[in-house]
Amino acid sequence: MFGIASGFPWIMIGSVLSAWLKDEGLSRSAIGLFGAIFAVYSFNWIWSPLVDRLKIYGFGQRKGWIFMMQCGVLLCCIVMSQLNAGNHLFWIALCGFMIALCSATQDIAIDGYRIDVIESEERDKMSAASAVATAGWWTGYGGLGALPFFLADSTDWYWPQLYLIIGGIMVLLILGTLFTKEPDIDRAAMRKAVQGASNNQGALLWVQQTIIFPFKEFFTRNGVKVALSFLLFIFLFKLGEAFLGRMSIVFYKEIGFTNSEIGGYSKLLNWWVTIIFSLIGGLINIRYGIYRGLMIAGIAMAASNLMFAVIAQVGPDVKLLTAAVIVDGFTAAWSTVAMVAFISLLCNKAFSATQYALMASLSVAGRTLVASSSGFMVDYLDGNWSVFFIATALMVIPSLLFLYNIRERINTMEANR
Repeated sequence: MFGIASGFPWIMIGSVLSAWLKDEGLSRSAIGLFGAIFAVYSFNWIWSPLVDRLKIYGFGQRKGWIFMMQCGVLLCCIVMSQLNAGNHLFWIALCGFMIALCSATQDIAIDGYRIDVIESEERDKMSAASAVATAGWWTGYGGLGALPFFLADSTDWYWPQLYLIIGGIMVLLILGTLFTKEPDIDRAAMRKAVQGASNNQGALLWVQQTIIFPFKEFFTRNGVKVALSFLLFIFLFKLGEAFLGRMSIVFYKEIGFTNSEIGGYSKLLNWWVTIIFSLIGGLINIRYGIYRGLMIAGIAMAASNLMFAVIAQVGPDVKLLTAAVIVDGFTAAWSTVAMVAFISLLCNKAFSATQYALMASLSVAGRTLVASSSGFMVDYLDGNWSVFFIATALMVIPSLLFLYNIRERINTMEANR
């Protein structure tokens, strides 16, 4: 359920917003720049220590933050339904930013929740937990995300009105959160055990414990060189996929696919494929290890991007789209499960939300920061989508070389768990 709640907001400010702006006649570059909204996900580690430390009155620490942020997303959807792109472009961007801010903060608490509910002696189950979380994310992004595209073709509703439907789904997710059990964990005792005694008092001690120590502990435990190696690999791994994903809806529309075909194949079909391969990926990671899972996923990501290059040459062929979506769903699922398990493995439970947010923000940084220039890249190539997709396939190579160099450290950490 939390996976669904985590993936669903990406539809609001990603696919649906891109389709809306495309139908309003905005350029590729302008639509690509709207992707800068996602930059919030790359910086949520800045305020993640507050989510790890502050409790919402009347709720548990994880549950309270999740509930409050979901209510914020709902409010933004209601506002979006009253806007039009012709007169309110700034306000659309602002609402999109607020959805991203609430969603990114919600993700901090959700990721911390997932790590907290796995007992220390059950760390081998992290791949299984990652698989379920990934299946949920794609249910929100792909399964529920297909609905607006079908409604856009089959009804007289325009994109702003569809945000009311999206808001109604958020209400159901909020109700589900109210029945969630807060993890039973003594975080204060765990922090004290890790941090030890301190000479600081009052506000200075609070700042040290809340903001400084979660990051200090990560670099101290791994060593600065190894810690930076982990962070650099995490940033590079899904860069090519990020460029492809940011322009995918624009590509589908330009090549000639209908809204229903986009919803049916890129959302619904991709949803089921991703769920299946998320579960299979989790089993593979448990059996053969996270390193092999990441390596297989990286190679497959490059292959799936090349399939989109073929579609760019052939045109709106549904059979080719089906094949590409299946391969892309496999790579997205497998790579996400492996990456989530890998990042979770690196976290100390005393600072689970903060440390996970630091690394997860780097994982999506390519999608949120660098990939915002994807529209400019397509324009620079004069709309040559084939060359664009080939370039995104080549982007995965540096990360695979980096992964090979840190393989021993990954295997050792997994064995020690």
